[in-house]
Amino acid sequence: MGQVTDSAMRRAVARARDGKALDDDEALVLLGARGVQLEALFAATTRVRDAAMLRAGRPGTVTYSRKVFIPLTRLCRDRCHYCTFATVPHRVPAPYLSPDDVLDIARRGAAQGCKEALFTLGDRPEGRWPAAREWLEAHGYEDTLSYVRAMAVRVLEETGLLPHLNPGVMSWSDLQRLKPVAPSMGMMLETTSRRLFEKPGQAHFGSPDKDPAIRQRVLEDAGRVGVPFTTGILVGIGEDVRDRLDSILAIRRVAREYRGIQECIVQNFRAKDDTAMRATPDVDQEEYLATVAVTRLLLGPGVSVQAPPNLSDPDQVDRLLAAGVDDWGGISPVTPDHVNPERPWPEVDDVARRTEASDLRLAERLTVHPLFVQGALQRDEPWIDPRLHGHVRALADPKTGLAREGALAVGRPWQEPDGGMAASGSGTGRVDLHRGVDEEGRSSDRRGDFHQVYGDWQEVGNRAVTPARRESPQAADAAVKAALRRAQDDPAGCTEEEYLALMTADGADLDAVAALADDLRHDVVGDDVTYVVNRNINFTNVCYVGCRFCAFAQRRTDADAYTLSLEQIGRRAAEAQSLGATEVCLQGGIDPTLGRMSYVDIVRAVTEAAPGIHVHAFSPMEIATASAKAGVPAREWLAELKEAGLGSIPGTAAEILDDEVRWILTKGKLPASQWIEIVATAHELGIPSSSTMMYGHVDHPGHWVAHLRTLRELQERTGGFTEFVPLPFVHTNAPIYLAGLARPGPTMRDNVAVHAVARIMLHGFIPNIQTSWVKLGVDGTRTMLRSGANDLGGTLMEETISRMAGSEHGSAKTVAELSDIAAGVNRLVRERNTTYGYATV
Repeated sequence: MGQVTDSAMRRAVARARDGKALDDDEALVLLGARGVQLEALFAATTRVRDAAMLRAGRPGTVTYSRKVFIPLTRLCRDRCHYCTFATVPHRVPAPYLSPDDVLDIARRGAAQGCKEALFTLGDRPEGRWPAAREWLEAHGYEDTLSYVRAMAVRVLEETGLLPHLNPGVMSWSDLQRLKPVAPSMGMMLETTSRRLFEKPGQAHFGSPDKDPAIRQRVLEDAGRVGVPFTTGILVGIGEDVRDRLDSILAIRRVAREYRGIQECIVQNFRAKDDTAMRATPDVDQEEYLATVAVTRLLLGPGVSVQAPPNLSDPDQVDRLLAAGVDDWGGISPVTPDHVNPERPWPEVDDVARRTEASDLRLAERLTVHPLFVQGALQRDEPWIDPRLHGHVRALADPKTGLAREGALAVGRPWQEPDGGMAASGSGTGRVDLHRGVDEEGRSSDRRGDFHQVYGDWQEVGNRAVTPARRESPQAADAAVKAALRRAQDDPAGCTEEEYLALMTADGADLDAVAALADDLRHDVVGDDVTYVVNRNINFTNVCYVGCRFCAFAQRRTDADAYTLSLEQIGRRAAEAQSLGATEVCLQGGIDPTLGRMSYVDIVRAVTEAAPGIHVHAFSPMEIATASAKAGVPAREWLAELKEAGLGSIPGTAAEILDDEVRWILTKGKLPASQWIEIVATAHELGIPSSSTMMYGHVDHPGHWVAHLRTLRELQERTGGFTEFVPLPFVHTNAPIYLAGLARPGPTMRDNVAVHAVARIMLHGFIPNIQTSWVKLGVDGTRTMLRSGANDLGGTLMEETISRMAGSEHGSAKTVAELSDIAAGVNRLVRERNTTYGYATV
């Protein structure tokens, strides 16, 4: 940063003091505040700090967590140049603490009144150290995170301490796997500086897990999964002030978008002997205070700001509080700070006295901050897994969400939740909602926690998807004609640009594209219009993912929420079979109370009630989430379901297989790569699937072409797709549309282009193109049958998802009605089964 003028500093301080929003340049100036300028800035930071405490329901109260520090392993695959925590195998008695060691630490903590068990460990040491791999294999663990999960369960059950997990970089599925065993998790962002990561000799060089892009993705994935998350920056490791600002802004962006950042630690670097950075001077105290102050101002009152009390001199407590600190983090009466062993924890009573000297009081919190405790236990928000509610409730003050005075941690069972599928009875909620929506309407056009779940719409809207480039009309016409000639000769051999030209065709050009698609359909599958007699059973609409396009999902407390019992599911399957159905399709919301066996029980309820019926069930999202939360590989979980009677899976939850679009559409849905992995695994196990694409919201034709290419490549690899189903976005009750951030669904031009180009692109790979009468109606469906489609899907008998979204085309069709649709295009219908087999005549 260049020389800051006195006038620029005075102006920036004045704007902060007056509560004005700071731009990047002003924040950069304030990072250089020193002396009287810094003291003047404290007037603004204390005001924001006080607002943060008030917002958290603890006015005038600074918090800390009484914890034990469990260093599960000190081996690490990274080589951070400032770290003394990570070591090499011959310097530790064993690669990992044993279960007895872990429980001994936890029990000593519980005896001293601790409520948090902080698991800190090196990043994936098995990726670097054979000793770590051998230890895990010998003890029956697939990887380090499997051992973390197992030890967290042991701590919960045998001591009652609440685990806070710091295992380093985690994927979306890792976070799903660990969420049921920990109310909160964390990972320091440290810095966004790529220079420190890429340049030899810098702090993070040679440390694959310190890639800033990867670490930012972890913060985002934690938000998508709904994990209360602690992160922070490390000050003084070679970054410059611009790097510091960028790091704070990166945390602010995630905090605003996902609401899951509970705390930002501003940690000052302390040089340590026996490290490559031992000669690096500690960061200047006023420089550090200015960083704390700017962090507080930029993050605002929505995120706690922590400064580790053992890394500053005791006489700096008052200045740290003035700079905006409202939390001291974890303090242990039992274990040292293993990351900074040369800096002992202060006594809690001393911290309390020094906090009170600033006219504030000190109070104990849990590892998960009060707002998230109250959100989960009082407002049915999805921050804490239901399996942990009893553990958290035992230690929390129900009024404040802080630690309950006098509460002691006591072990209690941790187990799969049993509140999901009742074996018998009438289910819960509006269990006939598929009819009720048609006859009575929805109770509300949106779920009760709309604003909390869907967050800051302006922030989402700022992440606009760049549209595909449009050519001039003359160039477009020529491009379409050239692409048509190429597609006629080799339908599956066009370039991306040629497919995009076909996808954006209009008028007579679009008619020509549709005609080519219809000719290909005739050549591949003939003129029969196929259908399956089936029943959709949406067994629950309780869902806590927060898809911004979904009007189906409800909280358990919402008026339209429901969950069918196993008896009801079985009865509906038997009814369907008695009416000639050969398939039931089962899908539900992502309900965290459904345990590992709930899905197996659902399949068995169907197969026992309707022997021989094909079970087409559970989207990749359901599979990924349920298997991760159960702590088992998706392959193992799918094998269990197949053994129970699962015949195929719907390829829904694909939406658009582009994460840029997916993260706008949903806060918590699985990444595109995970969707592909789940579907490929199912295919490898001999479980076929459909494939889908939901389009017409925040996407553009370039996304459609790329999505189809991805499906084609997967089909070439596995051969497991039975059909492709384009799903037009139904906007009427979709939250993202109600907020003004999505288009009102695709146009008829879009629908024709998607169906036709799908037939062309997938030629030779996926023979069947299905069109959705539920979403398009009779006339629209007939148009798609002239544009490459050959299949009408199912009779359904009930269909709740589209009806909740506002579809006006009903939730069931008789065979006669399907025959009438086909007759409108001079074709005959033919019944098929799920995998496109036909009964012999």
